[in-house]
This record gives sequence, C-alpha cells and structure tokens, in this order.
Amino acid sequence: MAPDSRPTLVVFLGGLGDSAVERLVAGARWAATRDSIEAALASGAYDRVVLVTDARPAIAEANGVTVDADAGDFHFGRRLAGLIGTYSLTRIVYMGGGSIPLFGAADFASLAETVTAGGAVTNNRYSSDVIGWAITADTLRLVEQAERDNSLASLLAEEGGLDLKELSRSVQSLFDIDAPTDLAVLKLAEPVGPRLREYAAAADIDIAAYERTLPLFLSREHQVIVAGRVGSHTWRYLETETACRVRLFAEERGMEADGRAEAGTARSLLGYYLDAVGPERFFDTLGELGDAAFIDTRVLAAHAGSQPSREDRFLSDLGRWEALTDPFLRELTMASASASIPVLLGGHSLMSGALMLMNETAWRLRDEGRL
Repeated sequence: MAPDSRPTLVVFLGGLGDSAVERLVAGARWAATRDSIEAALASGAYDRVVLVTDARPAIAEANGVTVDADAGDFHFGRRLAGLIGTYSLTRIVYMGGGSIPLFGAADFASLAETVTAGGAVTNNRYSSDVIGWAITADTLRLVEQAERDNSLASLLAEEGGLDLKELSRSVQSLFDIDAPTDLAVLKLAEPVGPRLREYAAAADIDIAAYERTLPLFLSREHQVIVAGRVGSHTWRYLETETACRVRLFAEERGMEADGRAEAGTARSLLGYYLDAVGPERFFDTLGELGDAAFIDTRVLAAHAGSQPSREDRFLSDLGRWEALTDPFLRELTMASASASIPVLLGGHSLMSGALMLMNETAWRLRDEGRL
C-alpha cells in the first residue's frame, strides 16, 4: 500500500468535566484512546494519527502521532473541516475518543482498507462514532455543518450522496465509553487493550449488581427487563444470543437527536406508571416481572421534565444516590438500591453495546469455568 494512499486517523477527545465521577469516565476514554491509536498504527494501514484534544495531553507526540490542542469555542464540524484543510487530508477515518475500544489492529486495518479502495464506512449510519471516506469539496462543505459526530454519517449519506458501508452491528462496533456503566462492564469483561484493562481493573466501582446479573443470561428459567432506547439490533441480538427470556420496553429512540428531550415533549409509558405509583412501588413491580432490570434513566428523566447534570447522571449510574442534587434522579436511584432484584441504571450505551458485552462476558466466563 503506497504511503500517500493511506488514510489519516483523526481522533477527537474532549474533556468530560471536573467532578470526580466525570474524571473517572474521562480516564477510561483516555486509556481506550491510547490503546486504539497504538492498534491503528500497529496495523500499518494509516499514514498517521492526529489527536485533537482540549484536555491534558495524555499521549506524547511520537512517530505517526500529532497532537493538535484545542482552544476557545468548539464547533465539531468547523473544527474537523479546519483540520482537514490544515493537514491537507485526502482520506480520513474519524473516530471519537473512547469509541470502539474493543477494536484491534485487524479491525482498524479493515476500516482503512475500505477507505483506501475509495469506499466509505461507518459503525452506525444514524449515530456515527466512526466514519471513513475520501475527502471531496462537497463532503468538506457538509462536514462544516455537522454539530456533532453522531450526525456526520447521516449528513454525508443523505445530503452528500455518500455510499456508506455500515459495519455489522456487533458488540465490537457498538460498544463505546460514554458513562460509568460502560466502565463497570469493562471491569467484568477484561478488555484487550492493556491501558484500558489496567484502568478498568483499578476503577473504584461497585459491580456487585452486574455480577449478580451475569448468570441470568445463561438460564432459560430467568427473565431480564430491558427498558429504554432499545434498537432493533439489540432486540435481535437478545433473542438469538441469550438463553434467558427478555421483557422489553422500547421507548423514545432519537429523543435527543430530535430535540424532544430538550423541548420537554418526551413521553414514556413506564414514566406514566412511575408517576402513578411512585419509585418504591415501581421497583416492586419490576421485581414481580423479572429477575434483573436494565433501565435507561435518561428516558424517565426526560418524561419527568428533569434535566440532571452529567455529574448527577453518572452518580445515578453508579447508585450513589446520597451525592445526587437532582430531586427526581435522587429519589429514583435511592429506590432502585432497595429493589428486590439487581437494577442497572444507565443511558443509551446500556441499551446497546454494554448490554451485549455483558452477555458475551457471561458466556465466556461459563466456558472458562468461572461462572
């Protein structure tokens, strides 16, 4: 492969905030990003890596790596378009820091080979964390318009006519690090990347509820409840890859992208039930319906008109209700801690990659005689 035909890997990694729980997640994303950069360079399929960050440079510039520090106001599309111009990029694979942490060198090589051959690829057409393509004047114009990376693939496909190849929906392509829930699952899963594996193992997170839930995936006699922004791919996966029965409540997919959460128009059937009976009875009922529950708290909060801070959302994911300042989330999280079944609280990632990785971890541990 000629050096000038290889794409550049561009990684955006911003800070997540200053609270302890936000720094906990940020550290995991840094560790995953460093592992990903090393895997991509080890594949030999990339011309170089450009890391764009507004946080402390946790990776030194080295052969093949350029750190481009951020300053001032940030707009995703304008920043990426400016970067493409500054470095005269003709082929690019973009990824958000902390995305696809389960990818190895061969996976990164496959992405690059598609782009080198003139194709375009993404992990999710409608919520992209990774996208690769050959730069043209038309696509560059559209890049400038993108408010965030999740909308970039659909923008280039729908308005730019880009013929996108979508990766198969798997735990490798869907799992990313967005919340403490993902880090908790990684403590169980023992990721391949050395820095992320070490970071996850040392993270101060109580995973007892996760450990109680793992065996349920393997048993036809048990049932788990999954409630929130569940995609059809997750439902198909659960139907074919788990032994347990699944009680599914799929609600409010796209509520953030469509602005319903911000506008206060998101509505949830489970939310109406929670309104009617209160948190304690809500979780008592879930205990009658299943043996464990995965709950997307972002949907319930949006239904209630609550807009908790990221710090509060993360604290709720960890079950640390005593530290919460948002009244709705505090009451909900406190009640979940007293439920008769293990209740795992989280966001969109819990309804997708994290849930899938937990199931795969359960089967692996069983095969190893450890579960």
